[in-house]
Amino acid sequence: MESDRLYEIPEFDGRNVPVTEAARLMGKDQQFIRQAMIRGILPIGLAFKKTIRDGTWGNEKESSQYDFYISPKLLWEYTGIVYRSKDTNS
Repeated sequence: MESDRLYEIPEFDGRNVPVTEAARLMGKDQQFIRQAMIRGILPIGLAFKKTIRDGTWGNEKESSQYDFYISPKLLWEYTGIVYRSKDTNS
């Protein structure tokens, strides 16, 4: 019986991978990354709609804009690409 291959898991700082960097690393367009995350077919992080507060009435309503969080660990698990934040002091 063939044994499972073991591999070393890199260390991740948990900082957001910018959409521009994820697109560059994957060789894809930024819009591809955004739309695939919004549709839930690219499991590398979270995409959520912003809410905005009406300054006059104080009511919240849904915006047409999204915020994105791309996890360096999820990016690695899905693509095998290790992203290192430029802000990391290690």
